[in-house]
Amino acid sequence: MTKPAAEKPPPYRELSPSRLLRNGSRLQQACLFGGWLVLIALCIWLGVGMVVWGWSGIPFEFGGVAVYLTVYPPLLICLLLTLTLGWWWGAVPAYFATLSLALYAGMPLFWALLFALSNPLGFAVMVIGYRATAMRRDLRGVSDLLFYVQQSFVACVFSSSGALIWSYTNGYDRTALLPVWQGWWLGAFMQSVFIVGPLMAALWPRVQRWQTAHPRLMRDGHIRSRKSLLGLLACVTFGVLVYGYATTGLAEAQVNLDALRQTMWIFYWVFVVIVLFMAFFGYQLFLHWQKSQDGLLAELQKLATTDALTGLLNRREADRRMEAEWQRTRRSGRSTAMVLLDIDHFKHVNDHYGHPAGDAALRRLAGVMRTEMRAVDFAGRYGGEEFLIVLPETGMRGAHAFAERLRQEVAAAVVKHDHVSFQMQISLGVAIVRDDDANFERWFARADQALYRAKQGGRNRIELDQSTVEKLA
Repeated sequence: MTKPAAEKPPPYRELSPSRLLRNGSRLQQACLFGGWLVLIALCIWLGVGMVVWGWSGIPFEFGGVAVYLTVYPPLLICLLLTLTLGWWWGAVPAYFATLSLALYAGMPLFWALLFALSNPLGFAVMVIGYRATAMRRDLRGVSDLLFYVQQSFVACVFSSSGALIWSYTNGYDRTALLPVWQGWWLGAFMQSVFIVGPLMAALWPRVQRWQTAHPRLMRDGHIRSRKSLLGLLACVTFGVLVYGYATTGLAEAQVNLDALRQTMWIFYWVFVVIVLFMAFFGYQLFLHWQKSQDGLLAELQKLATTDALTGLLNRREADRRMEAEWQRTRRSGRSTAMVLLDIDHFKHVNDHYGHPAGDAALRRLAGVMRTEMRAVDFAGRYGGEEFLIVLPETGMRGAHAFAERLRQEVAAAVVKHDHVSFQMQISLGVAIVRDDDANFERWFARADQALYRAKQGGRNRIELDQSTVEKLA
């Protein structure tokens, strides 16, 4: 059974610049591209302002321990763009903002070009995480919120690699590197969690509705269970190792024991959080693997019980369901009907239009059958162009009315294949379960005999099981 839409993993969608150019309206292009350029300019101004106003490595006392925070407003704008529109939309303004502040601060061009990649690298980790798992970006659930916090931490550690370049080009020694590096990742992490997080929770439902309403502008990133999950796990592991190595190395560089003690306590509590995050992440990986296995088993079950061409039950499953319905009818004493049908002159369709057109006719017939059936009915392709429909809780009169309605709908349906269009007709035989049926095969045989009489009687008609009609009469 197909899962309801609400239970399906949400697809990772992002706004495609090329599709916006091809399929977007002039107003959409002006608003999105124009607004994006304005935000790039704003990020450049705020990035340079961060250097001018001295917002890097600001010391704070927390529980007797000195911690450092860097305030970087472009991060808020660029991370929101990344999570709502896509990586390129956030990475480009982040790159130019960081490049501009580096050049303003006097960093050599080569190092500035490399330094500017730090935040786009962190954003890439975030995108990999959301591509690899089925987490929602509205942060309404506990799992979604914890996943976002974990991804924010790893992304901030990745992006803080830029602090090493900043310190190297400015000639800082190892003791002066701690405020820059810690301020970078901790400041980015705090801003991501406590500012961007609530903004995402408020904005994402509206963004998701807009994405759903404009599918031609979106590029879907399908969840790739093995490759993306392994990539995400590698990113998380590498980020944790980098953090541990860098923090330990910086702590060793501190001259006095108080600084060493403070640094190591920060290191300890962060690793407590990391352990909790890794446990949560492992649990999410297990859930994702379990869902993938369940989906695979469901798909295998579907392949084993359905006809590949029409999507209806195959003969083996139709026999199983038919026998179960026959037994249920015998126990309940109620009436159940079977309609057996096939396409008239189907060989002529194959010979005149070709076998692919014949396959199209079979699919079209299956589609019409589905529209006429109730939820409790089931249908199968029994062989070639022959189909059956079982109608529980239905007597001969109701089955005849259903068969006539189906016959008319099929005759009116148009089959289209390549550049040809044609119509088809069907013959039908109807039988209901009888008390003296020894087994369900006998029920089927009476419907088959009725179908044979319909074919012999001129086709495009319905015949009822005569023995049942005579008994009822």
